[in-house]
Amino acid sequence: MPFYRSIYPNEYTSILVWKIEESFDELIDGIPLRDASRERMLDMKSELHKKAFLSVRQLLKSVGYSDFDLYYSAFGKPFLTDGNYISITHSHNFAAIIISQGEAGIDIEKNRDKIVTIQDKFVNTEVDSLSDEDLVKQLTVVWGAKEAMYKVYPFSGMSFKKHIAIDPFLFADRRSSGRVIFGDWVKEYDIFFDFLHEDYTLVYALPKKE
Repeated sequence: MPFYRSIYPNEYTSILVWKIEESFDELIDGIPLRDASRERMLDMKSELHKKAFLSVRQLLKSVGYSDFDLYYSAFGKPFLTDGNYISITHSHNFAAIIISQGEAGIDIEKNRDKIVTIQDKFVNTEVDSLSDEDLVKQLTVVWGAKEAMYKVYPFSGMSFKKHIAIDPFLFADRRSSGRVIFGDWVKEYDIFFDFLHEDYTLVYALPKKE
Protein backbone atom coordinates (compact mmCIF):
# COMPACT_ATOMS: atom_id res chain seq x y z
CA MET A 1 0.00 0.00 0.00
CA PRO A 2 1.38 3.43 -0.92
CA PHE A 3 -0.34 4.97 2.10
CA TYR A 4 2.25 3.90 4.63
CA ARG A 5 1.32 5.24 8.04
CA SER A 6 -0.80 7.75 9.94
CA ILE A 7 0.11 9.21 13.34
CA TYR A 8 -2.09 11.37 15.56
CA PRO A 9 0.08 13.03 18.23
CA ASN A 10 -2.91 14.91 19.67
CA GLU A 11 -6.52 15.71 18.88
CA TYR A 12 -5.67 18.51 16.45
CA THR A 13 -2.59 17.15 14.66
CA SER A 14 -2.33 14.54 11.89
CA ILE A 15 0.76 13.01 10.28
CA LEU A 16 0.42 11.08 7.03
CA VAL A 17 3.21 9.11 5.37
CA TRP A 18 3.27 7.85 1.77
CA LYS A 19 5.61 5.21 0.37
CA ILE A 20 6.23 6.01 -3.27
CA GLU A 21 5.66 2.85 -5.30
CA GLU A 22 3.39 3.98 -8.14
CA SER A 23 4.15 5.27 -11.59
CA PHE A 24 3.89 8.97 -12.41
CA ASP A 25 0.64 8.35 -14.32
CA GLU A 26 -0.90 6.52 -11.35
CA LEU A 27 0.05 9.28 -8.94
CA ILE A 28 -1.27 12.15 -11.05
CA ASP A 29 -4.58 10.43 -11.76
CA GLY A 30 -7.40 12.38 -10.11
CA ILE A 31 -5.08 15.11 -8.78
CA PRO A 32 -6.05 18.65 -9.90
CA LEU A 33 -3.15 21.09 -10.02
CA ARG A 34 -2.95 24.85 -10.28
CA ASP A 35 -1.16 25.99 -13.44
CA ALA A 36 1.81 27.24 -11.40
CA SER A 37 2.06 23.91 -9.58
CA ARG A 38 1.93 21.93 -12.81
CA GLU A 39 4.68 24.07 -14.32
CA ARG A 40 6.78 23.69 -11.19
CA MET A 41 6.37 19.92 -11.26
CA LEU A 42 7.17 19.60 -14.96
CA ASP A 43 10.32 21.67 -14.47
CA MET A 44 11.66 19.09 -11.99
CA LYS A 45 14.45 17.09 -13.58
CA SER A 46 14.10 14.05 -11.34
CA GLU A 47 11.21 11.64 -11.88
CA LEU A 48 11.36 10.79 -8.18
CA HIS A 49 10.93 14.45 -7.24
CA LYS A 50 7.87 14.63 -9.47
CA LYS A 51 6.47 11.55 -7.78
CA ALA A 52 7.17 13.00 -4.32
CA PHE A 53 5.39 16.20 -5.36
CA LEU A 54 2.34 14.18 -6.43
CA SER A 55 2.50 11.93 -3.35
CA VAL A 56 2.12 15.02 -1.18
CA ARG A 57 -0.98 15.98 -3.18
CA GLN A 58 -2.32 12.45 -2.74
CA LEU A 59 -1.88 12.83 1.03
CA LEU A 60 -3.64 16.19 0.94
CA LYS A 61 -6.50 14.62 -1.01
CA SER A 62 -6.84 11.87 1.59
CA VAL A 63 -7.73 14.47 4.25
CA GLY A 64 -9.96 16.66 2.11
CA TYR A 65 -7.48 19.19 0.74
CA SER A 66 -6.13 19.79 -2.75
CA ASP A 67 -3.30 21.65 -4.41
CA PHE A 68 -5.63 24.66 -4.56
CA ASP A 69 -5.64 24.80 -0.75
CA LEU A 70 -1.86 24.97 -0.54
CA TYR A 71 0.27 28.06 -1.06
CA TYR A 72 3.81 29.17 -0.28
CA SER A 73 5.18 32.31 1.35
CA ALA A 74 7.97 34.42 -0.11
CA PHE A 75 10.33 32.35 2.08
CA GLY A 76 9.13 29.07 0.59
CA LYS A 77 7.10 28.01 3.64
CA PRO A 78 3.86 26.11 2.90
CA PHE A 79 0.51 27.23 4.30
CA LEU A 80 -3.11 26.10 4.02
CA THR A 81 -5.87 28.50 3.05
CA ASP A 82 -8.06 27.48 6.01
CA GLY A 83 -5.45 28.65 8.53
CA ASN A 84 -4.21 25.23 9.60
CA TYR A 85 -0.46 24.73 9.75
CA ILE A 86 1.26 22.32 7.38
CA SER A 87 4.79 21.04 6.99
CA ILE A 88 5.97 18.86 4.10
CA THR A 89 8.89 16.49 3.66
CA HIS A 90 10.14 13.83 1.29
CA SER A 91 13.23 11.68 1.01
CA HIS A 92 13.78 9.19 -1.80
CA ASN A 93 10.81 6.78 -1.60
CA PHE A 94 8.91 8.46 1.25
CA ALA A 95 6.82 11.60 1.52
CA ALA A 96 4.95 12.94 4.54
CA ILE A 97 2.90 15.87 5.77
CA ILE A 98 1.91 17.13 9.19
CA ILE A 99 -1.25 19.22 9.53
CA SER A 100 -2.13 20.90 12.79
CA GLN A 101 -4.14 23.71 14.31
CA GLY A 102 -0.85 24.84 15.88
CA GLU A 103 2.73 25.20 14.68
CA ALA A 104 4.35 21.96 13.54
CA GLY A 105 7.35 20.81 11.55
CA ILE A 106 8.30 17.44 10.05
CA ASP A 107 11.27 15.82 8.32
CA ILE A 108 12.13 12.44 6.81
CA GLU A 109 15.77 11.54 6.26
CA LYS A 110 17.49 8.50 4.78
CA ASN A 111 20.10 7.18 7.21
CA ARG A 112 23.43 7.59 5.42
CA ASP A 113 26.99 7.25 6.64
CA LYS A 114 28.05 10.55 5.09
CA ILE A 115 26.17 12.46 7.80
CA VAL A 116 29.09 11.66 10.13
CA THR A 117 31.48 13.62 7.92
CA ILE A 118 29.29 16.76 7.91
CA GLN A 119 28.20 16.78 11.57
CA ASP A 120 30.35 19.83 12.32
CA LYS A 121 28.04 21.85 10.09
CA PHE A 122 24.97 21.31 12.30
CA VAL A 123 26.04 19.84 15.68
CA ASN A 124 27.03 22.32 18.39
CA THR A 125 28.75 20.33 21.12
CA GLU A 126 28.09 23.12 23.64
CA VAL A 127 24.31 22.60 23.46
CA ASP A 128 23.72 19.32 21.59
CA SER A 129 24.30 15.98 23.32
CA LEU A 130 25.11 12.61 21.78
CA SER A 131 25.05 9.21 23.49
CA ASP A 132 26.82 5.94 22.72
CA GLU A 133 24.05 4.68 20.43
CA ASP A 134 24.38 4.25 16.65
CA LEU A 135 26.05 7.51 15.55
CA VAL A 136 24.53 7.62 12.06
CA LYS A 137 20.99 7.23 13.41
CA GLN A 138 21.65 9.71 16.22
CA LEU A 139 22.94 12.35 13.87
CA THR A 140 20.03 11.72 11.52
CA VAL A 141 17.60 12.34 14.39
CA VAL A 142 19.50 15.52 15.33
CA TRP A 143 19.44 16.79 11.76
CA GLY A 144 15.77 15.85 11.34
CA ALA A 145 14.83 17.56 14.61
CA LYS A 146 16.63 20.73 13.64
CA GLU A 147 15.08 20.64 10.19
CA ALA A 148 11.61 20.19 11.71
CA MET A 149 12.12 23.11 14.13
CA TYR A 150 13.51 25.24 11.31
CA LYS A 151 10.42 24.55 9.23
CA VAL A 152 8.21 26.02 11.96
CA TYR A 153 10.07 29.33 11.71
CA PRO A 154 8.19 31.38 9.09
CA PHE A 155 11.18 33.26 7.72
CA SER A 156 14.77 32.35 6.81
CA GLY A 157 18.32 33.01 7.99
CA MET A 158 18.63 30.63 10.93
CA SER A 159 21.70 28.47 11.45
CA PHE A 160 21.20 24.84 12.49
CA LYS A 161 24.42 25.00 14.48
CA LYS A 162 24.09 28.42 16.12
CA HIS A 163 20.37 28.86 16.69
CA ILE A 164 18.78 25.41 17.11
CA ALA A 165 19.55 22.89 19.88
CA ILE A 166 18.34 19.42 20.84
CA ASP A 167 18.50 17.73 24.24
CA PRO A 168 19.84 14.21 24.96
CA PHE A 169 17.68 11.29 23.83
CA LEU A 170 17.63 7.52 23.64
CA PHE A 171 16.26 5.55 20.69
CA ALA A 172 13.94 3.61 23.00
CA ASP A 173 12.23 6.80 24.18
CA ARG A 174 11.40 8.00 20.65
CA ARG A 175 11.31 11.57 21.93
CA SER A 176 13.42 14.51 23.03
CA SER A 177 13.09 18.29 23.33
CA GLY A 178 14.68 21.21 21.59
CA ARG A 179 14.70 24.94 21.24
CA VAL A 180 15.21 27.76 18.80
CA ILE A 181 16.84 31.01 19.90
CA PHE A 182 17.05 33.45 17.03
CA GLY A 183 16.38 37.12 17.62
CA ASP A 184 12.86 37.51 19.02
CA TRP A 185 11.99 33.90 18.13
CA VAL A 186 12.63 31.98 21.37
CA LYS A 187 10.64 28.75 21.48
CA GLU A 188 10.77 25.30 23.07
CA TYR A 189 9.63 22.16 21.23
CA ASP A 190 8.75 18.57 21.95
CA ILE A 191 10.61 16.35 19.49
CA PHE A 192 9.30 12.94 18.43
CA PHE A 193 11.01 10.47 16.12
CA ASP A 194 10.56 6.99 14.72
CA PHE A 195 12.29 4.72 12.24
CA LEU A 196 10.10 3.94 9.24
CA HIS A 197 12.36 0.97 8.67
CA GLU A 198 16.11 0.54 9.04
CA ASP A 199 16.96 3.09 6.35
CA TYR A 200 14.69 6.07 7.14
CA THR A 201 14.06 8.32 10.14
CA LEU A 202 10.91 10.38 10.68
CA VAL A 203 11.12 13.38 13.04
CA TYR A 204 8.50 15.96 13.96
CA ALA A 205 8.41 18.98 16.27
CA LEU A 206 5.48 20.44 18.18
CA PRO A 207 5.43 23.41 20.56
CA LYS A 208 6.37 22.28 24.05
CA LYS A 209 3.45 21.85 26.41
CA GLU A 210 3.52 24.17 29.39
